[in-house]
Amino acid sequence: MNLNHLATLLAVAERGNITRTARELGTSQPAISRQLAELESSCAVQLLERMPRGVRLTDAGKRLCEHARRIRASAQAAERELAELRGLTRGRLSVGASTTIGSYLIPAVFGEFHRRHGGIELELEIANTAAIQTAVAERELDLGLTEGLIASEQLEVEVVHHDEMVAIVAPSDPLLRDTPVPCERLRPRSFLIRERGSGSRDVVVAALADRGVQLDDAMALGSTEAIKSAVASGLGVSMVSRLAVELELRLGVLVELPLSDLRVRRALHLVRPRGVSPGPAVQAFVGALREVLSR
Repeated sequence: MNLNHLATLLAVAERGNITRTARELGTSQPAISRQLAELESSCAVQLLERMPRGVRLTDAGKRLCEHARRIRASAQAAERELAELRGLTRGRLSVGASTTIGSYLIPAVFGEFHRRHGGIELELEIANTAAIQTAVAERELDLGLTEGLIASEQLEVEVVHHDEMVAIVAPSDPLLRDTPVPCERLRPRSFLIRERGSGSRDVVVAALADRGVQLDDAMALGSTEAIKSAVASGLGVSMVSRLAVELELRLGVLVELPLSDLRVRRALHLVRPRGVSPGPAVQAFVGALREVLSR
């Protein structure tokens, strides 16, 4: 069934006259008659009765026009919703992030985005890099932000920022008396580190191993928040993402320990499904992300 023919039937039914319909639609009377004939042929039923002063719907025509009105209403609703999406007055955006980004960066980005586009519903999934990138590749998420990267032909990847792993100590730590300090002064027994399987742990262990510091005897804790609390209590030194410790450094609860022979930086990746043009909400979110990162 041709939807254009349905629209023509509805137009004729509402005006009751083929000639008037043709004039108002800017087409010819034979073109209107041909579309109606094709519609009746496809339906295998008479839809209109020709009268001396116009046309009248048959019972079949009346029923079909009821459906045509519902179809028209649905199409108009779809057009309104798409216009609202283009104007970012409604819709939904699903974002995935690995743990550090999801805990310490995304809240600020969500806040900035919500202030600009409060009608868009935001959803956040926090998981490891592999899980987030798989979900984006399979289009379960609109976009993802991860520290690590797993090569995939299904993803478009952009480095949007570089995060730094910084050494932190309590304000009273004796290591602060003579800075910067070499890595060899970071003793494993007083080093606090994330649990095995953590991406942050892998980065720190590899970086210090390159400087001859082995962390086999380091104290492992299950979260960055636990590490920050332990360091603030004077239990030792650690290396964490600068994103995760910005507030404590500003407040003086923790102090950055300058290292003379080590700097650890890692890229933050924005990942999107390959071949999918970013919609207005995705573009606006990336804009909010860049705004937050530039502060």
